[in-house]
Amino acid sequence: MATFTKSCVILSIISLFACCTNAQLVNNFYATTCPSLETTVRNTMTSAIKNESRIGASILRLFFHDCFVNGCDGSILLDDTATFTGEKNAAPNRNSARGFEVIDAIKTSVEASCNATVSCADILALAARDGVFLLGGPSWIVPLGRRDARTASQTAANNQIPSPFSDLSTLTSMFSAKGLTANDLTVLSGAHTIGQGECRLFRTRIYNETNIDPNFATLRKTTCPLSGGDTNLAPLDTLTPTTFDNNYYKDLVAKKGLFHSDQVLFNNGSQDSLVTSYSTNSATFLNDFAAAMIKLSRISPLTGTNGEIRKNCRLVN
Repeated sequence: MATFTKSCVILSIISLFACCTNAQLVNNFYATTCPSLETTVRNTMTSAIKNESRIGASILRLFFHDCFVNGCDGSILLDDTATFTGEKNAAPNRNSARGFEVIDAIKTSVEASCNATVSCADILALAARDGVFLLGGPSWIVPLGRRDARTASQTAANNQIPSPFSDLSTLTSMFSAKGLTANDLTVLSGAHTIGQGECRLFRTRIYNETNIDPNFATLRKTTCPLSGGDTNLAPLDTLTPTTFDNNYYKDLVAKKGLFHSDQVLFNNGSQDSLVTSYSTNSATFLNDFAAAMIKLSRISPLTGTNGEIRKNCRLVN
């Protein structure tokens, strides 16, 4: 009996240790420590989107770029310093990643009511969800409990964030490396139903590619010349660029994808049938998008005692 009891105690200690060192994200993580969190995030995002509807897309892009580099750990929010190199100046982010001031504003409000409790990584995950919802898209329960990275990787940001010039096989491989399927790729690309793209990122498509509606190409050329105008913007969704809906997929079927990486999803390949389905069934797309966002948000989070709760989202404590 003594041996049995001793074994049970050892197993209990091992189980407790496993629980504490392999902490998982949970839906109600801040229910008692910061019950006002989600209201605070929603209120700030509501004000930000009223001021500029594009900010919803910008925050969503920040979240994607954060999660694709060493997981959803808030590393994209860190500024470069004399002794620290962050991810903001990596090629996919330099002069295009935006919305940091909104995250700062949310963090300031959250700190006022829940000091040193909520991570910047969790704030970004919630803000991305709210941006989608406030622009007409779905909502979902965001699993929480992430902690903030003390490190960042400009090299990983340069190499692991998908490019608008990528073909389908490259995109599929890059998503697979993060535990995401080809179908996840297609539904998460639906984030391009909001937001805008720079001329330098779609110039080659509108001037050189053939799987493009000629009238669409002509229209885009009016603000994207062969040389110059690199940062001129065009909507990623031609129909409702500030509403989160399924019109992005209607554009793909019509060969009006803005980026090469958009149109490859509908180009006589493996994702054609899913694109067609989403183009005709909004409810299916919105439901699948919410589920894929939850899956994305679970990529390699720091939990338990790993990482930290930053006081300032731009700087390591």
